[in-house]
Amino acid sequence: MGSAVGLCSSPRAWGCDWNIARLLCFAAISWVLMTQMEVGAWTYHYGDKSDYSWEVARNFCRSFYTDLVAIQNQREIAYLNSVLPHHSTYYWIGIRKINKVWTWVGTSKALTKEAENWASREPNNKGRNQDCVEMYIKRKEDAGKWNDERCQKKKRALCYQASCQSSSCSQRGDCIETIGNYTCDCYPGFYGPECEHVVRCKNLDPGPDCSHPLGEYSYNSTCKFQCQEGFELQGLDMLQCLESGNWTAEAPECAAVKCPALATPGRGGLNCTHWHGDFTYNSTCAFSCEMGFVRNGSETLECTALGQWTGLPPLCEAIKCPVLDSLSRGQLNCSHWHGDFMYNSTCAFSCETGFVRIGLETLECTALGQWTGSPPLCEAVKCPVLATPSRGQLNCTHWHGDFTYNSTCAFSCETGFVRNGSETLECTALGQWTGRPPRCEAVKCPVLDPPDRGQLNCTHWHGDFTYNSTCAFSCETGFVRNGSETLECTALGQWTGRPPRCEAVKCPVLDSPGRGQLNCTHWHGDFTYNSTCAFSCEMGFVRNGSEMLECTALGQWSDSPPHCGAIKCPVLDSPDRGQLNCTHWHGDFTYNSTCAFSCETGFVRNGSEILECTALGQWTGRPPRCEVMRCPKLRGLEPILMNCSHPLGSFSYGSVCRFHCTQGYFLNGTSRVQCQPDAHWSDKMPTCQEEAAPYFKQVLLYMGGGAVALVALLLTGMLIALLIKRLSDKEEEKTLLNPTSDLGVTGVFTNATFDSNL
Repeated sequence: MGSAVGLCSSPRAWGCDWNIARLLCFAAISWVLMTQMEVGAWTYHYGDKSDYSWEVARNFCRSFYTDLVAIQNQREIAYLNSVLPHHSTYYWIGIRKINKVWTWVGTSKALTKEAENWASREPNNKGRNQDCVEMYIKRKEDAGKWNDERCQKKKRALCYQASCQSSSCSQRGDCIETIGNYTCDCYPGFYGPECEHVVRCKNLDPGPDCSHPLGEYSYNSTCKFQCQEGFELQGLDMLQCLESGNWTAEAPECAAVKCPALATPGRGGLNCTHWHGDFTYNSTCAFSCEMGFVRNGSETLECTALGQWTGLPPLCEAIKCPVLDSLSRGQLNCSHWHGDFMYNSTCAFSCETGFVRIGLETLECTALGQWTGSPPLCEAVKCPVLATPSRGQLNCTHWHGDFTYNSTCAFSCETGFVRNGSETLECTALGQWTGRPPRCEAVKCPVLDPPDRGQLNCTHWHGDFTYNSTCAFSCETGFVRNGSETLECTALGQWTGRPPRCEAVKCPVLDSPGRGQLNCTHWHGDFTYNSTCAFSCEMGFVRNGSEMLECTALGQWSDSPPHCGAIKCPVLDSPDRGQLNCTHWHGDFTYNSTCAFSCETGFVRNGSEILECTALGQWTGRPPRCEVMRCPKLRGLEPILMNCSHPLGSFSYGSVCRFHCTQGYFLNGTSRVQCQPDAHWSDKMPTCQEEAAPYFKQVLLYMGGGAVALVALLLTGMLIALLIKRLSDKEEEKTLLNPTSDLGVTGVFTNATFDSNL
């Protein structure tokens, strides 16, 4: 713990910023809670209180121990999974993705395929940037396996203290940590528990120049071999002691340098002396030739230390005559017995076709190296001289003299003229030309005809429709030229363009009007000069414009195209106390428009519900009216008094009637009825019944004074009830009369009954 506290006094020792240093110092001070497992010289350390990001966890491990743990084998994985406690966030280990490669950070070595210990379907880089590795300890699934995670996540640090030192394995091998110890993986050429021994090779015979960096004739010793002048090594000149204890090859030997074997020359002899073997270093050979032949080369050759003769082997050659060349425009045919143009060679001369020989036909090479005569000559055959044709040119090529064998003469004509005859004549071996000289005639163009509906006017300089002829075209009234006005016959026998056509003047294309038809007559093509078009409209539509148009010579129609407009019916209005709903197919109140009529509540339609605008511009009927609904008339008969208001007509929808009785009668039934939208009153008409006072008087006289008090009491109660009812009726009457007073309608109380004859 002393080292951890010392680092906290100087947080920059962590190699990170102040905040991370403070966090690591806090973790270091709390390391008293760390659990340590030690197996021999290799120790594991893990925290059981705090979680860190991967970088912080590694800085911690490197400050107090060696580094985050580096997993070396399955045995180590099994050991860690068995002794470490389970923790929900698991443990960071020393692997990280560097440049997209999983790397052991302690050794900077890439993770090999054989050493991978990933959990199933890992690494998956889920969520991206999962560049660090955690180890599942005592997990229900994939225990001891690895998973890639984001380096910022917080997990427990799993550290190790290495047992390997810089002096381990004698610095001649890799120190490999094991549980409880380390082993040495010796480099090639070394062996032993600490790689302290060096592999040896067998001793070599004295003579070579050797170097022994690790001991006499040991691993990496090298020996160089060389031979005296004239001798060469048979094998490698340098041997090295390999890690297997063997030399790179067998020791070489020295053998005399060899020269190429020599053969006896043709028409000669060979005599050699050999000191170290046939045709080897210091061998000498002497050459000689038969009579009639001379040696060409050195008389004696010697084999040098470089394996080469002191010169080329000589040849025995026959005596030569001067070399003869083939005749110009002739052939040379020789027979050589001892070589080209040697003694006894014979040569025959002949001339090519079209040439004749001047001189001897055959020559022979004598023993003095001279020919029996001078070589002959070959001269070309001649043809008659040719003249230049009229309106043309003559261009000749003379290979052997003017107008001689193989002379070729090409004939050409001036521009606009064509050759009648062969283009080229050649002088044959018989002194005759291959044909007659040609003539130059004017080029012809195809004969032109006047265009239909047009005229043709031509000028001919060298004959009808020949080179330089010009033809002008024109068209009749109402037709226009499609093409060039003037054509000229070119030197290629073609006109400067295609003959024009006289096409009828075009007017703009007409379309059938909407809801109409178009019927055209075309004399010279669709919508062209003299075309006539008649317009008509469908039923229910009327033409607006000219019925007939004609295409003029100016390419314009005689009038603007008409259009078909829908026939209109008279405009309809909504009925009083009703609504109007129309569908416009071709415009407001036009052909095929339909209008539906409806009435407000309390009113009924008198007439057709739907009207349609016909092709004659008339509706299918008269517009309907909305008439108010009427209830049965009421008639009052005494003692009933009736007062009615009629806002929309006598006893019609909305009419209200109120009822009262004359004195001595009371109302039996409703005091008010109203005419409803269905032409029914809201209630039955009431009746008036006679009051009961006279009856009570007779009872009192009969019963005497004892009953007077009781009757008086009953009568008083009835009067109070009638008074309350009368007051209530008057208040209701005021309420009902207020609306009708606004309409200016008043009623009078009359004796009333229902008029069933309404």
